Amino acid sequence: MLVELKKLIEANPLFREKLSFPAFKSSRLRTLINQSLNWQHQICKNPRPNPDIKTLFTDHSCSPNTNGARPPPTNGPLVGSIPKAGTFPPLGAHGPFQPVVSPSSGAIAGWMSSGNPSLPHAAAVAAGPPGLVQPANAAAFLKHPRTPSGMPGMDYQSADSEHLMKRIRTGQSDEVFFSGIAHAPNVYSQDDLPKTVVRALNQGSNVMSMDFHPQQQTILLVGTNVGEISLWEVGSRERLVHKPFKVWDISAASMPLQSALLNDAVVSVNRCVWAPDGLMLGVAFSKHIVQIYQYNPTGELRQHLEIDAHVGGVNDIAFALPNKQLSIVTCGDDKMIKVWDTVARRRLYIFEGHEAPVYSVCPHYKENIQFIFSTAIDGKIKAWLYDCLGSRVDYDAPGLWCTTMAYSADGTRLFSCGTSKDGESHLVEWNESEGAVKRTYSGFRKRSLGVVQFDTTRNRFLAAGDEFQIKFWDMDATTMLIAVDADGGLPASPRLRFNKEGSLLAVTTSDNGIKILANSNGSRLIRMMESRAVDKNRAPSEPVNSKPLIVNALGSVGNAAIAPALERPDRVPPAVSVSSLGAMDSSRLVDVKPRISDDTDRMKGWRISDIIDPSHLKVLRLTDAVTAGRVVRLLYTNSGLALLALASNAVHKLWKWQRTERSPLGKATAYIAPQLWQPPSGTPMTNDICDSKPTEESAACIALSKNDSYVMSASGGKVSLFNMMTFKVMTTFMSPPPAATFLAFHPQDNNIIAIGMEDSTIQIYNVRVDEVKTKLKGHQNRITGLAFSQTLNSLVSSGADAQLCVWSIDGWEKKKSRFIQAPSCRQSPLAGETRVQFQNDQSHLLVVHESQIAIYDSMLECLHSWSPKDSLSAPISSAIYSCDGLLIYAGFCDGAIGVFDSDNLRLRCRIAPSAYVPSFSVSSSSSVYAVVIAAHPSDPNQIALGMSDGVVHVVEPSEVELKWGTAPSQDNGSIPSSSSNPSLNGQPTELPSR
Repeated sequence: MLVELKKLIEANPLFREKLSFPAFKSSRLRTLINQSLNWQHQICKNPRPNPDIKTLFTDHSCSPNTNGARPPPTNGPLVGSIPKAGTFPPLGAHGPFQPVVSPSSGAIAGWMSSGNPSLPHAAAVAAGPPGLVQPANAAAFLKHPRTPSGMPGMDYQSADSEHLMKRIRTGQSDEVFFSGIAHAPNVYSQDDLPKTVVRALNQGSNVMSMDFHPQQQTILLVGTNVGEISLWEVGSRERLVHKPFKVWDISAASMPLQSALLNDAVVSVNRCVWAPDGLMLGVAFSKHIVQIYQYNPTGELRQHLEIDAHVGGVNDIAFALPNKQLSIVTCGDDKMIKVWDTVARRRLYIFEGHEAPVYSVCPHYKENIQFIFSTAIDGKIKAWLYDCLGSRVDYDAPGLWCTTMAYSADGTRLFSCGTSKDGESHLVEWNESEGAVKRTYSGFRKRSLGVVQFDTTRNRFLAAGDEFQIKFWDMDATTMLIAVDADGGLPASPRLRFNKEGSLLAVTTSDNGIKILANSNGSRLIRMMESRAVDKNRAPSEPVNSKPLIVNALGSVGNAAIAPALERPDRVPPAVSVSSLGAMDSSRLVDVKPRISDDTDRMKGWRISDIIDPSHLKVLRLTDAVTAGRVVRLLYTNSGLALLALASNAVHKLWKWQRTERSPLGKATAYIAPQLWQPPSGTPMTNDICDSKPTEESAACIALSKNDSYVMSASGGKVSLFNMMTFKVMTTFMSPPPAATFLAFHPQDNNIIAIGMEDSTIQIYNVRVDEVKTKLKGHQNRITGLAFSQTLNSLVSSGADAQLCVWSIDGWEKKKSRFIQAPSCRQSPLAGETRVQFQNDQSHLLVVHESQIAIYDSMLECLHSWSPKDSLSAPISSAIYSCDGLLIYAGFCDGAIGVFDSDNLRLRCRIAPSAYVPSFSVSSSSSVYAVVIAAHPSDPNQIALGMSDGVVHVVEPSEVELKWGTAPSQDNGSIPSSSSNPSLNGQPTELPSR
C-alpha cells in the first residue's frame, strides 16, 4: 500500500519535485492505523469487546446495548481497561510484580502475538505479520503512551487524556494552568554515574556472577568459577558468608549428575541472583544443579531447596511471581526452560521449543500478564506465557549468539546485549509492539574479546564491560557517554552489576577480585556503612535477656560478630568428589558465629549528643505567604524532588526544588530554597470538607501514587483524587459518614486502596470499578494507621483503640490481633492514635503511640520498646523510619526531635527545638512542635517537619557532621556530649512482659 500510494503521489505533476518522502519502515502506516483505531475505541461512549470498525474517515462508536445500559468495563483487544463513568483510568503498577489474572491463550499483545492460527486475532486491527496484531481479550501493552524521555517514572496525562477525563468525570473542574512554569523533567548528568573506585575486594577466584541485595544496598552476592558463593558487605569490606560448592543430598542426585561430577569435578557458578524481596537467593551451576538459600539479613544462609534442574549446565536463573507464587525460572543446555515453585518445591511448567541450549531468561509482566523471554545460543528469542501453548515469539537477536535481555527499572523499556561468534557486540533497545530493534548503541570495539555483559540503572543509564573498560550510555542516545577503566586491572570483558539505586557499581578484575565504583551518593553510603561498622564494634552489647536485634536495611546486626573468611589469593579449592558430596552437616549451615561475651562487652553508661544550637545543623524554613492551619500530613514525593503538605484547613501545598549547580538533580535539600507551586488562579488543591464538622477537628489522610502522578487525600469529606501536574480534582468518592481516616495503596495494584474509616472499619476499594470489594471489621475505634507488607502478604492496621490487626491480602481474613502494652508509667488499656510503618525489610514493624515507640516482628511480638523519659519526657507526636531503615526519627510535643538506632532503639541524639525553631521560648505556654515528620526517600539523614503553627522545616546535619549522633568512645563506652544535661540515657527500656 505504501509503495502504491507513493507512486500515485509522484505521478501528480502538481507535486513533482516538490515533495521529499521521509525514510520510515514499511510497517509505519500499519502502526499509525492501529494507534488510530485504539484511540477511537478508547474514547468510545459504548465500548464493546469486539468492535466492528470499517473506516478511518469517520469517528468510530460502538452501538449501545439493546436495553440501553452501559456495558461494564472491558479488557477488549484495543483498549485494555475502559474507565467507568465517575472514576479514572488505572494508575498502573505499584510494585515489583502484579497479580496474574489467568490470561487466555491469546492474552498477550505486541511481542506476545504469533502466527499460531489457534490464537484469535482482533478483526478491527489492521492486518500484519506476527508481533503487530493484538489478540482478543488481551491487556494492551502499549495502552498508554511511553514516558517522555528524561521523565522516568512520571505518568502525567496528555491533553487528549485530559479531554477524556472531562468526559468521564462526574463533575467538571475549572481549568488550571501554570504561567511560565512546568514540572521540569528529571535531568541526569555524568556525575550520577558511579565512576570513582571506593573499594577493592579480593575474592580469590574468577568471579562469574554478581548481584546486589535489593534492599541492603551494600550487600553483594558473588559466585565464582569454582562453584563457591560469597556475601560481601562492601561498606565494611567484610566477607559475611563463604560457601564452597557441595551437593546437599547426593542420594537424591540423578545418575547423569553423579556421572558428570565423577568425570569432571570442577563446577562453576553460571548465575547467582536475589529474590525481589531479598529473603532468598538462587544459584545456577554449570552442572545440573540449582540451589536456593533462605537469607537472614544478619548474614545467615540456610539451605532451602536443591533442584537437579537440567541435563548439562544450568545457564541462567531468575525469580518470578506467576499467580502470586514465588517461583524460579531456569534454563539449560538441554534446550528447556523450567519454572519451579519455591514453596511447594515442585516443577510448575516446562517450556520446549528452542533448538539450541538456552542461554538466558528474562521474566517480566505487562499489565496483568506474566511472561518470560528466553534467548538461545543460536540467536533465537522466544517468549512464553505460563501455559502449555508454546512460544509466542520467534525473532533473531542481533549477533545470533549469546544474548541477555533486561528491562529498565520501571519495566517500560526492553534492552538486549549480545556478542556474535566473530566478536561483534550489539547493545540495542527493542520496540515491543513491533518486535523490532528500536535503537542500536555504538561504541564497541570491532571484535570484543569475550561475551559482553551489561546492566541498566535508574531508568536512564546503560553500562557494559568492553575493551578493558566500563562503557556508559544514556538510554535515549546511541553514542557512548563515557568510558572508565576503574584505575586499570579490568579483564577484556568485565562483568558488572549496579545496586538498586545506581549509586554503586561492582565490576570484576583480572586478578580474581572485585572493584566497587561509586557516585557521590554511593561514596556517602560507603562512608556511612564503614562508620557504622566501627560503631558496632565499639558499642556495648545487648543484655543477655534481650530479644533478637532488629536487622537494619543496610548494616550488619549489632550483637553478632561476623567471622570473616580467610583471604588467600593463592588458595586452591579442594577437589570435589562424589564421596565428599554427602549431606551437609546442619551445624555448617550458618556462617555467622555468635559473639562471646566478656568483660569488655558489658553494658556501660554513656551520654547522648544534644543539639541545641542552630549552628549544629542545617535548617530551611519553607516559604509560604499564607500560613493557615497546622500541618497535619507531610510527605516527600517518591523522586525526592518535592515536598507535599496537607494543612488542617484541607489545603495542600507543594514545594519543588529546582536544579542548581549544588544540586544538579533538583533533589530536596536544606541548602537550597524550593519554590512553592500554585496555579495562577490562586486556587490550590483543596479537599472536600464536611459541613457538620470543623476541618480542624476532622481526620486528615493522604497517599501518593508510586510514580508521583496522583495524590489521594481526604479531610473529613469525600476522598479526592488530584492530578499532581495540573492540581485538578479528577474525581471524588466515598461520601461521609463515615469519613476516611487513613489511606494506603495496595503494593501490587495501584487501583486497590485500603481506606481506614472513622467507624473503625477498613474498606478495600477498587477505584477502577468504583466498588468496595470488602469491609474489614476488628477494631473498636477509628483507624489511624495502615501498612502493607508484600513480603508477608499482609496488611497491618492500627486504631485509636491501640490495637494492631494483621489481615491476609489474599482473602482479607484477620490472622492476628494484639493491643499494644502500656509502659510501666501508664495505665492499661491504652487509647489514642496509633501509627504503623514497615521497615524496608518488610518484616519488622514500627508502632508509634504517644506513650512509646516499639518494634514488632511479623507475629506481633514486641522486640524493643522505648518510652519518653528524662529530657525526652513529652508525649510522642510522630515517628518514622529513615529511608535506609537504620534510623528512627521521633517528634515530641515539646518540640524536641529524637534520633534512634532502629535495631535497638538506642537514642543517638536529641535535637532541641531551640536548634530549629526561631525565637523558641521554653517558658511559652503553647509550645510549637512537629505534628508530623517526613523522611527523605534517598537521603537517610534528611527529614522534614510539619509544625503545629503551619510552618514546614527541612532539617539535615551540618556539612561537618554529615550524620546524626556520635558513636560511643572505645575506651569507656561514653560519648562526649555538648549538652549541659547529662541525664539523657540512650539505653532502651526493658521489654514489656507478656
